[in-house]
Amino acid sequence: MKFLTFARDGADVAGALSADGRRYIDLAAAARGRGGAAFASVLALIEAGEPALELAGVIVAEAERSGRYLVDPARVVLRAPIPVPPQIRDAISFPIHIRQAPVGMRKLAARIAGQLSPEIEPAADIPPVYRERPVYYLTNRFSVIGPDETVLWPRYSRFMDFELEVAVVLSKGGKDIPVERAAEHIFGYTIYNDFSARDAQLAEMAGMLGPAKGKSFDMGNAMGPYLVTRDEVGDVRTLRASARVNGQSWVSDDFGAMLHSFEQMIAYISRDETLYAGEIIGSGTVSNGCGLEQDRYLEDGDLVELEVDRLGTLRNRVVRQPA
Repeated sequence: MKFLTFARDGADVAGALSADGRRYIDLAAAARGRGGAAFASVLALIEAGEPALELAGVIVAEAERSGRYLVDPARVVLRAPIPVPPQIRDAISFPIHIRQAPVGMRKLAARIAGQLSPEIEPAADIPPVYRERPVYYLTNRFSVIGPDETVLWPRYSRFMDFELEVAVVLSKGGKDIPVERAAEHIFGYTIYNDFSARDAQLAEMAGMLGPAKGKSFDMGNAMGPYLVTRDEVGDVRTLRASARVNGQSWVSDDFGAMLHSFEQMIAYISRDETLYAGEIIGSGTVSNGCGLEQDRYLEDGDLVELEVDRLGTLRNRVVRQPA
């Protein structure tokens, strides 16, 4: 199934996508009197576990048969599937991105200094730490936006960039989760655009603590349009993905090069640390999956579209704020 959240009359409503992909189903309204509390939000549905997921399937089928509780997408605003998740972690797990990002940063430093872009070749291989373990950072869980929302770029940044990723959403919590059981903790997947203020990130990375204001700003984490259950997605590594800016192709690749599977990430992150239902983990940026790797950046008003097999298309426009 494909779950979603839409805003109507100022409130967020848990929904599902109809089989024909043309209508939303109001799960909260359809579930009144039969476990409705579990459908107060998509996060509540996840936290309610397998029985709620099974009931959602029954409700969706009944709604489609009866024609009741169907919502015209044109009359509501689609939000991120989980507008405020319990936690967001983002990994870095694609070798080409790991090799090319430092080159992009050095070229960006030259741009900022008003110098010619240096001719630099990426490293022949990645540092061993990236193969040994899934490296990740924490980002701001309150800065999530959904499809078709406009990103008001932070005033402190001149260099606007996107990152093409997929994110996994946990179905249940746990601690010290063995990799063989980690799939049981996956509810589903969504597209993730990790917008990045590259000049701020460049300055911060010298501090050896990872990105801060380069990643954490209002509207910096775009997700959606749907949260697609694990059974409909299958092997993430087979998913093809693309990014377009104003209709022009910037990226076309797949997720086959991931160094670590989501199951391995879950097992690693949960070592002596309790995870919770609804937490989100980003895959990291696919090969060539951002402007930094290509030494080109977004302009005011650009429309960024990320498309991933079986997950849909996530669109967001970036706009500079007045000084």
